[in-house]
Order: sequence, then C-alpha cells, then structure tokens
Amino acid sequence: MIAKLENFLPALRSLCVFRDILSDPAVCALSEFLSADGDDPKAVDLYCEFANALYRSGCVDLSKYVSELLRCCDNPIVRSIGEGKPVPKVMLASAEYEIKVLEDLASLTPKKLREGLHYSGKLPEWETSKTDLTAEFSEQTSNISKCGYGIYAKYRAFYFDGKKILPIASPDPVTLGELVGYSREKKLILDNTRALLAGKPAANVLLTGDAGTGKSSTVKAVVNELWDEGLRILELKKEQLRLLPEILGELNRNPLRFIIFIDDLSFSRNDDNFSALKAMLEGSVSAKAQNVAIYATGNRRHLVKETFSERDSDEVHRGDAMQEIVSLSERFGLHITFSRPDKATYLEIVRRLCDGAGLKYDPVKLDAAAEKFALQKSARSARAARQFVDGLVSGSGDEIL
Repeated sequence: MIAKLENFLPALRSLCVFRDILSDPAVCALSEFLSADGDDPKAVDLYCEFANALYRSGCVDLSKYVSELLRCCDNPIVRSIGEGKPVPKVMLASAEYEIKVLEDLASLTPKKLREGLHYSGKLPEWETSKTDLTAEFSEQTSNISKCGYGIYAKYRAFYFDGKKILPIASPDPVTLGELVGYSREKKLILDNTRALLAGKPAANVLLTGDAGTGKSSTVKAVVNELWDEGLRILELKKEQLRLLPEILGELNRNPLRFIIFIDDLSFSRNDDNFSALKAMLEGSVSAKAQNVAIYATGNRRHLVKETFSERDSDEVHRGDAMQEIVSLSERFGLHITFSRPDKATYLEIVRRLCDGAGLKYDPVKLDAAAEKFALQKSARSARAARQFVDGLVSGSGDEIL
C-alpha cells in the first residue's frame, strides 16, 4: 500500500451513503493505485490509469470532478428528500463524515500521490481547486426540486431503451429565440410548462400541423429554456406507451418535473398502445403522476388513421365507434395547431438563420433563392428554411452571398 496515504484508502472504502462513487472509473483506478506498493512496477501504470480517467472525462481539475460526482450521486438522502420523507439522523451523521472524506479526495495533488511512488520519471499532472462539498450538498438538498439527483442532475433529456431510462448526452440545443414566428403557440406551451413546474394543474398538450413547422423543435426549446428550473424531457416511442405505468411509477418518485414527449404520434384502430395512452390522459389511478405531462406531436388532427370502411361500418352503434376513434385527441387538455408560415414569415426565418450562421448576403437574391427552394420542396416551412440555409453554409449558394 502507498505508505503516505495508507490511512486514506480505508476511509475511502468505508463510504456508505455515497458508495456509488466508488464505482466511478477514476475512483476505482485511484483505489487500485493506493492498494499497490510503491516499489510495485504496476504502481506507475495505476497512477497513469487514474490520470487517464480524469483526462477522458474532460475534466483535469480533480476537485471539480469530485464535486460533480457528489452532485450526480444517487444516494439514500437525496432520494428521501426528493420523496418528501424524513432523513434519519444517523444517516445524516454518516453523510457529514463521508463528505469530509470526499473533500480529502478532492484535494489530492499529483505531488501527494507521488510521495510514496519510487519513480523519478515524468508523470501526468492534474489540477485541484478550492471547494466546499458540504455547502454544495446542502444547496442541492435544499433545492432538490430544481437540482435533481443521479443522472437527472447531470442531463436534461432522456430516452427509454425498453428496460430503463437513459440520458441523451447531446440533446438538440435549439432555443426559443431561434424559432421565428408562432409567438402565440410558444407562449401557450411555455405558460403550460411553467404551471407544471409550479405544481399547478398542467394540461397534456397535443401539437398538430404540417410537417416541418417546428412542433418538435418548440417542445425541445422550451425544455432548454426551463431545465435549470427543474424541467426534464423523456422521449418515448409509440410502441413503449404500454409501459407507461411502469415509467410513471419511477418518475412520480422524482422531485423534478417531466415532459413525456412522443413525436409523430398516430395509431391504427386496433393498436394496443392507443388504450395505454388513453388511460394516462384520463388520469387513471395506475397511470397518474402529478409531476408529469404528456406532450405529443402529430400531423393528424385525431391521431387515428381513419378509413372509409370504418366510416361505412355496419355496426349498430356506428356513431359510438367513430367517437372512439376521434376521442383520443380530445383528451389532451391543450391542442395547438402549427400552420405553415406565409411567405413573409418564411423569408424572415431564412434571414434569421443566415444571420445566426454569420452569412453575408444580398437580400433580394437571398429571398428569390429561398422562395425557389421552397417551391422545389412544395412547401414553405421552418424545416425547409433550415435545409436551405444549411446548403448556403456548406457553400452551395455562393452566388447570393
């Protein structure tokens, strides 16, 4: 064992409340290093493994790295506080001691680790900085409904892989400022989402309209706007809706607020997922969660593919059958329609995107080329504007720049 730190390793391994931190790659490598003898040829390898784990994380400041580990640690204290349960005093006492151990970890310098290492060659370095983990943890627990914990403290967007909720490391960075037009529609979504964050009754939202009008982008931009207030988004596929009760069971215990987002939603008449979503929208006992709202987009007003054979059904209660088909969309408390932009709005979107990309252009030539592009695409839309400007950025429209 590295002699100079022989008392630190047992303390590190004694973590209980924050035990998940021991499975972190850098902490694992450090533990292996501290277990080695200074004369062991593998000690140098283990030292470098530790430094490499820091480097691969993108953080060369060990103090900040440990601070992030603590913030994102899914531990019994934050879970209890998040669920509104009291935390036993004995657990708080353990956490107080363990945070001091983590502060010792955060202050380890390359020089301190190398003191017991019998090697005179060049070895990698890292930085340390002043940190107060006790204050940081107190801040997190005091504002758990905004800070979150575990993966929800680090990420804002998630998906479901069929078994568990996983983070999306690089979500769409779109902002509301980038979305030209639709002021009324954006305000309705923002106001409803702020009600969700405030713990007030919030509607499930259905966004319909032509493809490329910015329905999905608006939802993602709202999340980017409000995520530091405790908002997260979980993207589900239609075929995962039957698992909604299980998913809601997990989210309902979380102190954050969630948008469950379903993009391009549509159903066939006999789709099993139809009933699952309907139950959620009706607020059944097994599917209700106060901190969750469903936001769905679709091109169809009624979400269900309706055929002429269904219209000509011989059922005695044909009206009831048809009502069942169209009833799903009516269960969304808020229905917002995104219409195609007119010519002036479309061209304004193009100019804004060009300005945002730092392009210099002749306004007359730009408008003519953008309109020609829209005609070729058979529609004006925010998506068409983005595709047109992306082409200019790649150099396909030098004659108008």
